Amino acid sequence: MLTLVPTPIGNIADISLRSMDALSDADVLLCEDTRVTKKLLHILNERYNLERKEQEFISLHSHNEQAFIENTSPEFFEKNVVYVSDAGMPGISDPGQLLVRYCQDHNIEYDVLPGANALLTAFVASGFVNTQMLFFGFLPHKGKERAQALQGALHNGFTTVLYEAPHRLEKLVKELADEVPERRVFLAKELSKKYQTYLHANAKELSSKLTKEMIKGEWVVVIEAGSARATTLSEKDVLELNIPKKAAAKLIAKITGENIKACYERLLDDE
Repeated sequence: MLTLVPTPIGNIADISLRSMDALSDADVLLCEDTRVTKKLLHILNERYNLERKEQEFISLHSHNEQAFIENTSPEFFEKNVVYVSDAGMPGISDPGQLLVRYCQDHNIEYDVLPGANALLTAFVASGFVNTQMLFFGFLPHKGKERAQALQGALHNGFTTVLYEAPHRLEKLVKELADEVPERRVFLAKELSKKYQTYLHANAKELSSKLTKEMIKGEWVVVIEAGSARATTLSEKDVLELNIPKKAAAKLIAKITGENIKACYERLLDDE
């Protein structure tokens, strides 16, 4: 059997009794990082006297998950196998979904325990009343892929949730201020931890509220729903036209809502 076990995203007291039972009873622990899991188990033992038998630890992360699946067999899951990511719910911007699919495809019993999750915690804390929500995870880092993903996040008609690393947060805030300056945005940092921080403002105001001293830490970004945009003309269609880059940038910006200057610079970078 396979059990996916969520772990605290910051505050160790958020561990559930069911999660501790699963960790205690596991024969094999599949871990996004075995060092992080071993540290968690040590803390749980010190604080809650978590008793465990001899267990096998196996590293399973985004870079080796596919290879692990391809080289495992259904017999592996005759043991009591538990998967834990470093923090939060497995399968949410972390490995886990391929394991679930493997169990489904091979008729292997599996279970997913509920627990701590930054996505839903920030969504509820945002106070945005549109309960229809889309989760985009981490946006691509740069280039056309990032610009297109950002447009999808901003103009889908739903409240949208992103994860962002601290070294890219300033860039994202600037992009939001350029694209949707009046749209309300909620930022949550270090959820459930000592330095948990909430920021809410329109996109234009965020830059002044966000100081360099505050940026350190992991962030969840919740963007209030705007109007959905629909078009039958795509960026690919425009790029196939034999027109100057400046004209193409104006057309693409009209279609997507992207800043014209940013779009033009992106087209030049793609040459």
